[in-house]
Amino acid sequence: MFIGNYLRTTLSALALLCSALSAEAAGRVIYLTFDDGPLSGTANVLDVLAEEQVPAAMFMVGLHVEASSEQRALLMRAKSLPLVTIGNHSYSHANNRYRDFYSNTDAVVADMLKANTVLGLTPWVHARLPGRDVFRLIDYSKDDLSMDAARYEREVVDYDYVAAMKFLIYGWDFEWAHSGDGKPVQSIDLLLSEIDHLFAYGRFMKRNEMILLMHDEMFQDRFDGKEKLQALIRQLRQRGYVFGDIKQYDPNPYTGTPLRSSSK
Repeated sequence: MFIGNYLRTTLSALALLCSALSAEAAGRVIYLTFDDGPLSGTANVLDVLAEEQVPAAMFMVGLHVEASSEQRALLMRAKSLPLVTIGNHSYSHANNRYRDFYSNTDAVVADMLKANTVLGLTPWVHARLPGRDVFRLIDYSKDDLSMDAARYEREVVDYDYVAAMKFLIYGWDFEWAHSGDGKPVQSIDLLLSEIDHLFAYGRFMKRNEMILLMHDEMFQDRFDGKEKLQALIRQLRQRGYVFGDIKQYDPNPYTGTPLRSSSK
């Protein structure tokens, strides 16, 4: 009798623990985001997203779309996937000269609008500014805290003007980094460990929700990109993470509600 009661109590406690862990895991959301496409590697990203049926945001560069018919076809393929959100990552990617780019507000806005035309996007447009970890959403606003005060004062006008043109601007919480040739820096095991640590102790823009930054070029065949991305997604699932749709990150109706003041 005692053993039976003990087993029932133990099993009941284990069930409650599993339930609690499941509830906790269900609240750990990762938003997969990919920058700079279409490039070599984009096709592998699309293959994995379609096979694994996970949502993702792909912030694309207008100039890259125009580079070839193959890259335009990659944009169209991405648009055909219902779980993929196409975002604006500028037309020129600032030509990788960010300080020059953000010294002319009118030019920044014009560059973003030109990318809308190339990408076939109409407001409200999900966007990520080139080279800047900036948020301008309906309910959330944050500036890139890595720059000095003088540079911030100069650039904040650009962020606000772009947002005023009905762009929803997303930064990121964490990056799967890459080297100059596009090769991923962290191994899958290290990346998973870092993500676990950040969810345990980190502070994200939104509690228990991580926007993960990656770049299409990381997933080229020469880096075993398809296999690595698939492994990441599957192992995150095994750890209990869920994947969020970027459109639900800040899901308020887009009715012209003023942005909150900057957090800086």
